[in-house]
Amino acid sequence: MTSIISSDVEFIKKCRDVVLLGGKLTTSDAGTLFNIPDDSLKFLSSAANEITRRYNGDKVDVEQLYNIKKNACSEDCTFCGQSAFFDTAIDTWQLPPAKDIVKEAKKAFSNGAESYCLVAAWREPSKSDFEKVCSIIQEINQNVGISIECSLGFLTEQQAKSLKNLGVKRYNHNLETARSKFSEICTTHTYQDRINTLNIARNAGLELCTGGIIGLGETRTQRLELSLDIISIHPEEVTINLLVPIPGTPLELQSEIPNTEIIRMFSVLRFFLPHSIIKISGGREIILDDSGEELLQSGANGIITSGYLTMDGNTPKDDKKMIKKIGLEA
Repeated sequence: MTSIISSDVEFIKKCRDVVLLGGKLTTSDAGTLFNIPDDSLKFLSSAANEITRRYNGDKVDVEQLYNIKKNACSEDCTFCGQSAFFDTAIDTWQLPPAKDIVKEAKKAFSNGAESYCLVAAWREPSKSDFEKVCSIIQEINQNVGISIECSLGFLTEQQAKSLKNLGVKRYNHNLETARSKFSEICTTHTYQDRINTLNIARNAGLELCTGGIIGLGETRTQRLELSLDIISIHPEEVTINLLVPIPGTPLELQSEIPNTEIIRMFSVLRFFLPHSIIKISGGREIILDDSGEELLQSGANGIITSGYLTMDGNTPKDDKKMIKKIGLEA
């Protein structure tokens, strides 16, 4: 047992040193790291933390979301409480007036958020809805000055260019789960559709944010598969959500993913994306006992504060306190 653990630790250290010296690891290395025994997981976590501190310092990226169009989405993603396919008793609203969104953006900025992401529950924006979103972005630019990100579903090339011209920094479009798992999770569009949208956003000059949800019933091998696809995209930001089963969805009885598997994924992503923001997103306050303290010392360097698309979260004050408690900076 001791010799096995020793060899695991030596492999982790070797991989850590390659990354700290600016080198790149292989797909084979990723598979080995992903399957490090739980007994050696603390060494993997510690090495990921070293890489984070070297390339990103002690700063934690804090983001706030605004759900600009809620519920009644045309897609059948089985984890989602906003899908029109499921009866989840979640409130519905269309695009609010720009002044309401500007007000919330000002509040986010005053609370220390570095970025403000406009999220809409639809397959893709209609022409009129996209024009409204563009108007909202202009209002935020003129009145707030916070960095704007968007998550608006599928985009055309022209729409992506318009967002870039408006100064939108980053576009979020998650892969959700592994390609081999995707058809079990969604049937109204394909995994490749999501890849195509990321390519459109990148070609327009937008930074990319992508990731997925873990705990959907996928295997560890499928989490590795998803991680390798994320890595191949080289996103400026990775966002990993932890499934919170929503009553009324097909996954309402899904068991929670073990904490060791969560740490494993965040840590390995850091080895392969040393410069990226790796963000703990939906579910951290519910699934994790510490709201993310351990993950922020295991490769993660970002959080979303003040709630998510359909659920509340920690207050900015509480999150700042948590970040300070572990010696990091908000």
